[in-house]
Amino acid sequence: MQVLIARMNHETNTFSPVPTPLAAFGKNGPTYGAAAYAENKGGRTAMSAFIDLSEAAGAILVTPVSAFANPSGRVAADAYQRICDGIVEAAAGCDALLLDLHGAMACENTDDGEGDLLERLRQRYPNVPIAASLDLHGNVTQKMVDNADVIISFKTYPHVDMYEAGEHAGRLLFDWLLRGAPKPRLAWQRLLLVTHTLRSTSESGAMREAIQAARRFEANGVPGVSVLAGFALADIPYPCISVVAVGSGEAGYRQAQQVVKQLAEQIWAAREGFVYQAEPLSQSLARALELAQNVDKPILLLDHGDNCMSGGTCDTMDVLMAALEAGLTGIMAGLICDPAAVAQMAQAGVGASLMLAIGNQCAIPSIGRAANPIRLRGIVRAVTHGEYVITGPTYTGQTASMGKSAVFDIGAAKLVITSKPHEPWDLGTFTSLGLNPAEARFILLKSRMYCRPVFSPLCAALIECDSPGVTSADFSLFTYQNRRDPLYPFEAVGEGWERG
Repeated sequence: MQVLIARMNHETNTFSPVPTPLAAFGKNGPTYGAAAYAENKGGRTAMSAFIDLSEAAGAILVTPVSAFANPSGRVAADAYQRICDGIVEAAAGCDALLLDLHGAMACENTDDGEGDLLERLRQRYPNVPIAASLDLHGNVTQKMVDNADVIISFKTYPHVDMYEAGEHAGRLLFDWLLRGAPKPRLAWQRLLLVTHTLRSTSESGAMREAIQAARRFEANGVPGVSVLAGFALADIPYPCISVVAVGSGEAGYRQAQQVVKQLAEQIWAAREGFVYQAEPLSQSLARALELAQNVDKPILLLDHGDNCMSGGTCDTMDVLMAALEAGLTGIMAGLICDPAAVAQMAQAGVGASLMLAIGNQCAIPSIGRAANPIRLRGIVRAVTHGEYVITGPTYTGQTASMGKSAVFDIGAAKLVITSKPHEPWDLGTFTSLGLNPAEARFILLKSRMYCRPVFSPLCAALIECDSPGVTSADFSLFTYQNRRDPLYPFEAVGEGWERG
């Protein structure tokens, strides 16, 4: 048996000014062939699980590409074409296709990157089984459902079950291909509901209840049930939440149809639980200052309006400047992406006192924001290559690179400034530069969720800080031109879904 295994991951924020050329995938472009295999073998991606399953089955592996890029603007057309062409051509002669996809990829030449790829594969290889693993934030389309045999998404956010989702999807396909199970069929329902990312966590609220229901259906015999929150920061027709269920054979398909109907009804009844209501930034910072008076641990502040894992520029300074004006001190803040500032600090050297223009370097036309760097005086405390090994729970063991990085001490705050946009996956984002975040009074991170399993245990409290960035929870900042109307919560919606 010959099995194609490939990875193509990008969550597209169509409002982001950050470009996505081919070089944005990986350290300097995707990996191919043996390098794609090596990048994922022994890791925690869905592609890692596909490799393990296929090797256990004695298959010959074909690994044409592994392409992952941080969320950003639309993927360049030539980059998308090259990745997809490599997958389609390599699939010739294969008996199964296992694809580690995201589900919310939009490109310069298509709103439905994954659906178009799956359609090409199905047209070229009509009888070859296809399984896809998707991110929990995938914007599922009819093309995806029509052209895949199995779809399974992550069930956690922060995403700590990428491997498990891949193992689940691959196992269901191999049950059919190798072990005589009935052919899988997909049932799905897309709701007319746009969710806030901060309300898609699997750890609380309406999303947690929906995922728990999906797990109960699986425990009672449905092969696979996925709840995909969708990704709202995409100006496409349906950036919506959806439910996908895998049925086994015709009877299983009818059961799967009932499952998606029940789950859709549950989600729609709880729709207000998927809408995030932010408090004013001044109130958030006042609460933080009050909490800090009575605890001996840091207060964790999350600048979620500029999160690179949703397409942020990673350089807005609103929350930091408001915190300084509110009188917060003892701050460790990061990660601020400003390669020019890092270069100046590296040239000046550790110990140098500088006046630097930092942050606000990237204009954000989609929300009418011009570049307006902030001038700060401080001392260079460290300059490093910016690499560290992630200890988990996400991408455990993977070497991460922030690019050349530096610490700039402005007195009330120590700023970690990087050359690349980077999510604070790990304490290594600070410790690799000689900082111990446990010693801070306030830890200010540009993050939504991924930092929480690592940084929350260090802190006495967590406060979400709203700011006008490209990943803001304030949908009124964004001008949608292509989305379907009506969609809740933008407009009142009678029934929660369209009839197929």
